[in-house]
Amino acid sequence: EEAIFLRKKITLLRAFSLLIGSMVGSGIFISPKGVLKNSGSVGFSLVVWFGCGLLSMFGALCYAELGTRITKSGGHYIYILETLGPLPSFLFLWAEFFAIRPANSAVVSLAFGRYMLEPFFAPCAAPVPAVKLVSLLGYYTVLTLNSWSVTWSARLQTALSFVKLLALSLIIVPGMMLLAQGHTENFQNAFDRQSLVLDKLPLAFYAGMFAYSGWFQASFVREELVRPERNIPLAVIISVITVIVGYMLTNVSYYTVLATQDVLASPAVAVSFVQRAFKSLISVVPVLVALSCFGTMNGGIFTFSRTLFVASREGQWPPLFSMIHIRRHTPLPAVMLMFPLVTTMVCIGDIYHLMNFFSFSRWLFIGLATLGLIVHRHRHPELHSPFKVPLFVPVSFTIICLFTVAMSFYSDPVNISIGCTMVLSGFPVYYLIIHKQMSDRCRNMFSSFLFFPTLSDYLTHKLQLLLEVVQQEIKTY
Repeated sequence: EEAIFLRKKITLLRAFSLLIGSMVGSGIFISPKGVLKNSGSVGFSLVVWFGCGLLSMFGALCYAELGTRITKSGGHYIYILETLGPLPSFLFLWAEFFAIRPANSAVVSLAFGRYMLEPFFAPCAAPVPAVKLVSLLGYYTVLTLNSWSVTWSARLQTALSFVKLLALSLIIVPGMMLLAQGHTENFQNAFDRQSLVLDKLPLAFYAGMFAYSGWFQASFVREELVRPERNIPLAVIISVITVIVGYMLTNVSYYTVLATQDVLASPAVAVSFVQRAFKSLISVVPVLVALSCFGTMNGGIFTFSRTLFVASREGQWPPLFSMIHIRRHTPLPAVMLMFPLVTTMVCIGDIYHLMNFFSFSRWLFIGLATLGLIVHRHRHPELHSPFKVPLFVPVSFTIICLFTVAMSFYSDPVNISIGCTMVLSGFPVYYLIIHKQMSDRCRNMFSSFLFFPTLSDYLTHKLQLLLEVVQQEIKTY
């Protein structure tokens, strides 16, 4: 009897928790190894971490303005669609579905499984099949929760955000105590230029930006936010500053306790830190880290399902995925769509190769989205925005993103080429199925074969006719 739609249930606290819960996840606990390996020294790795935080703040401010200008949910997808047009937005959707999101979810799931099992197998490494099994169980649990209730998944995100901050503080406090006692030997020759390889720096930034990724998550649920014109900028600024401070202190703590070779040799940096600095918490911190990854999985599923929901509503994805459960008010088909690809990538993937694989596509399209902000300002100078950033912020962020994407072809040509091929493979799909020049008859044929909207329309029409016949019989009776 009432309208079925996604309710406004995301308050400022929940938006802050969503952002914190999405940023502070597996990244800070696995990325230090990737940043150090590709930056070459402790000093340059800390510079990379701070640079990634500053870059994330620039991007978050751009997305906050886009969120006040464009009132639809969908994040990167809807911003590219509204500013640059349907082709680049569909290419993003294609790459996001087949490469970016499943690889990202697989990385976080594998980190969850590794940290969850670490206390049971220490000092040995956990068996790979067991890690993958636990990773999938964790992912399926979050999938079920997001299918069941928006309110409960938002409450879980709020609770796990405090768990994440607790996990960081359990690493920061003992590290700062040791640093205050004069343990600075690992910072000697911190800026060793001999180990710096410039063409590897984009991969160091990819690893660092992976740890910060999540600052854009509020834009995916814009339509479900309470007072979005106020809460988006507030939640973004507070959460990103909190994470920058936390990440810098966490990395300083890591390097206070662990030498360079210890970080590079460790499959789980946080566990190695606790083994060395705080043995009484050897079984507690890995569990807290695993719960942190659990929260990141929850935030990722929560937001990406909205992208599929909006894309379906815009006519670039099958109509089935714009449907909402009539009692649960969750986008159930959109939530459930990802699990086959994530399952596959968890079973066959490795964390660091997956990270490079999806980072190329992700930062390419984020750069295009902020480029779209510049275009949107130029096209609509009369549009009043309640939140506006200086022009140099989107310009500098876009240039850095696209430059890093271009440089990464030299750093990791194999994985980057695979990511590029995945993006380009969306061209024929767009022109065969989405593009308006194709005849309606041919489009229907392709759609019914691949996406099934014609079949659903046919069944809906027949059901309506059947109901009319039944109603007529009842009236006659």
